[in-house]
Amino acid sequence: MPTMLAMKRLVAGLAMMALSGSALAQLGAPGPASSDSALREPTRTQNVVLVMIDGLRWQEVFRGADEKNMTKELGTITDAAPFKDRFIKATPAESRAALLPFLWGTVAKQGIIIGNRDKGSECDVANPHWVSYPGYSEVLCGHVDEKITDNRKRPNPNRNVFEWLQTAKPGYENSAVAFTTWDVFPFIFNTERNKIPVDTGLEPFTAGKRTDKIDFINRLRNEIPKRWSGSHFDAVTYHMAKEWTAANKPRLIFLGLGETDEWAHESHYGDYLTSAHRDDGWLAEYWSMLQRDPFYRDCTSMIITCDHGRGDQTTDPKDWANHNAKTVGASQTWIAIIGPDTPADGEAAASQPSTAGPGVTKPAPLKSGQIAATIASLLGENYPAAEPRAMKPLPGVRK
Repeated sequence: MPTMLAMKRLVAGLAMMALSGSALAQLGAPGPASSDSALREPTRTQNVVLVMIDGLRWQEVFRGADEKNMTKELGTITDAAPFKDRFIKATPAESRAALLPFLWGTVAKQGIIIGNRDKGSECDVANPHWVSYPGYSEVLCGHVDEKITDNRKRPNPNRNVFEWLQTAKPGYENSAVAFTTWDVFPFIFNTERNKIPVDTGLEPFTAGKRTDKIDFINRLRNEIPKRWSGSHFDAVTYHMAKEWTAANKPRLIFLGLGETDEWAHESHYGDYLTSAHRDDGWLAEYWSMLQRDPFYRDCTSMIITCDHGRGDQTTDPKDWANHNAKTVGASQTWIAIIGPDTPADGEAAASQPSTAGPGVTKPAPLKSGQIAATIASLLGENYPAAEPRAMKPLPGVRK
């Protein structure tokens, strides 16, 4: 029979083992391989807003408006003076801040921004098509599907990261929503399969809790003439997103703004710039609203990006308006991130290391497809573990 002293030592030893296990768990030590909770990394982010501004070039994001496109020949502008006064400044840094004041005055100062090729930071879509559906699918699903080659309305066979979080992770049930301005988005998200509410901006949005403002926005959608057959003006989508977010408190929010692409396809450079500037102002307003709301304040991350680039004008001056697999530069994208888990590195966060040859290392381009895993990572989750095809998270976006 053990003595009283031996019993005390045994109890003390067991207590120390339990304490050590608890401490190791808090330090992130790996637990049992089958324990999903042990693999989860604690983060402050509890909500994510993914914003995609369709076809907004990295050139305007990092250099500001391009004066040579402010002509009737290249940009369908007959009077360039108002655009020059508004957006052309003494330096590219001043010009980009005039065009996108929230992006450069808040996001880049409090977070990171990737894709300034003038500074060696390269970001591209991984898909070879350089059009919208493949680009959106890559960003949302985290990998390239070779069968998705164009913008035809076909249900996406791939699960996206919002769908994975909503169905596989406790606390995210019925928490995802998408606000868009294009009637292809229900197919990109495959809302028929996952039941994620997708607002196309074209019809009344009836999901969730309704307010008088939501009903009024729905009325305006029917009364404002539509310029494009498959999409509407961004205003009817943004204001719905803002009001619906305040009323329903979703945790996973997608906001797709499309006017930049529509105006660019018509070679309307002035309207393209005005839309980008207006989008930036809306994001400032939306971010301010989130930071005033206790549900979102200091626990929400926002990622801003695009689905593809546009021509870089090296082969054809008019190529700024175009994008497809034959358009030089249309694969080039950019990404900006702000939130409680992202360091305030500005343009310092560039590219991931890549070995170019014996003893030679150079930055490798980042890919838009890394955003899906990055969303999960900011929430403390491991998306590539569940989706082996998914690319790894973007480096440097977590403190």
